[in-house]
Amino acid sequence: MERIYVFKRFERFWHWAQALLIIGMMITGFEVHGSYSLLGFERAVDWHATMAWALITLWVFAIFWHFTTGEWRQYIPTTDKMVAMVRYYLTGIFTDAPHPFRQTTLRKHNPLQRIAYLFVKLVINPLLWISGLLYLFYASWAGWGLGWLQLEWVALAHTAGAFLMLIFFIVHVYLATAGHTPTAHIKAMVTGWEEVEGESEQQHAATGA
Repeated sequence: MERIYVFKRFERFWHWAQALLIIGMMITGFEVHGSYSLLGFERAVDWHATMAWALITLWVFAIFWHFTTGEWRQYIPTTDKMVAMVRYYLTGIFTDAPHPFRQTTLRKHNPLQRIAYLFVKLVINPLLWISGLLYLFYASWAGWGLGWLQLEWVALAHTAGAFLMLIFFIVHVYLATAGHTPTAHIKAMVTGWEEVEGESEQQHAATGA
């Protein structure tokens, strides 16, 4: 195994801070939705709004960081090894097949990860962001010329975004355990150092030598 420094300090902070805020917002959000009672409706609303502003602030800093460092290029879609990755996740992961993608500092995400993360950044996050702000400033709609907008539409959009984020979260956690050990990827996101197979190791695994 070869150790490479993949995830920078801010990247790790942004990842874990976002994860904690999203978990907190899902817990409070589904309580506000009436799924269960844990904190109480008013407290859940207050905590949900507070964490929402914190998450928006974090997203703004993260967007700035991605564009100033050039890390936004990590999310450009590619079809290179796309089929191999689909085959690996469908069957190879269960048969101890060699991983078709070799992670590097310049290529942190495999083709399927790029598409998934891009979908989160361009669809799920804006959907939650816009619908959440509209929900929060419902009393100002008339002054903004949005009197035609229905609260039910905004609520449905926000709930749909929440379920999409929940699905992504579950899949993300599952695949985070799919490294050469169940905690390898999680450890890398804590330390920044990822253990990857060398070129010779990948060739031996692929040929069964």
